[in-house]
Amino acid sequence: MRQHFLERYLQGTSPIHRLDPRLKLLATLGYVLVATITPPRAWPAFVALAALAGGAILLSQVPLGEALKRSSIALPFAGMAALSLLSTPSGHVMWAWHPLGWQVAITEQGVLSFACVLVRAWLSVLVSGLLVATTPFPRLVTALRALGVPAVLTAILSFMYRYLFVLVDEATRLQTARQARSAGTGGALFWRAQVVGGMIGSLFIRSYERSERIHAAMRSRGFDGELRTLTRLQWQARDSRAALCWGLLLVGIAVLAHVSL
Repeated sequence: MRQHFLERYLQGTSPIHRLDPRLKLLATLGYVLVATITPPRAWPAFVALAALAGGAILLSQVPLGEALKRSSIALPFAGMAALSLLSTPSGHVMWAWHPLGWQVAITEQGVLSFACVLVRAWLSVLVSGLLVATTPFPRLVTALRALGVPAVLTAILSFMYRYLFVLVDEATRLQTARQARSAGTGGALFWRAQVVGGMIGSLFIRSYERSERIHAAMRSRGFDGELRTLTRLQWQARDSRAALCWGLLLVGIAVLAHVSL
């Protein structure tokens, strides 16, 4: 069966795939925490974090190019969010501009802070992408619930994931129907906006009606808000060994980050 383009899980039997999803979730959070608290000038620590992520990707047998492509999506957003850091008041001025009496300056400290934000975001998304690529989303939701996340939040995540594919397929059918009933390249921009608005309205009405039917079906089957699965999470000895190894590496990198300053 062809994989949906929204599905990010890559099937495999690597050691990373076989780990408990609770461990992978906590390991990802720990990695993001260490990357976040690493000081800007601790470049050896960032190199070590990148090497650790690269080793995990190789061990998971996820194509390196695919992992890099997925993680690169964070760079434009992180760059836009950190753009103001370039003009940090402190530090040596590298470039200055004075439009209409205003002073716009790029400082050395600002460039350093900007680069640090980009590296942190890229590393965090790289490891988060590895988590999604090696763990089915339903098992991630089960792991969240096992770690104490409220049932209402895990239920929302589960339904969102399930029906996101349905909504995308519904929108694709509407687009196909519009193209089948249209001739040429279309009218003016205003006409196209009207057509898109009608499609969005139709999709909203269909989604609302579908949600009413699903809610009635769930109530009739006695759904109480708690998601139940046939498979249970089992923590094994390999999970303990992997958790110990990963934790020691992260602690070592955190120590390196402060020693290398």
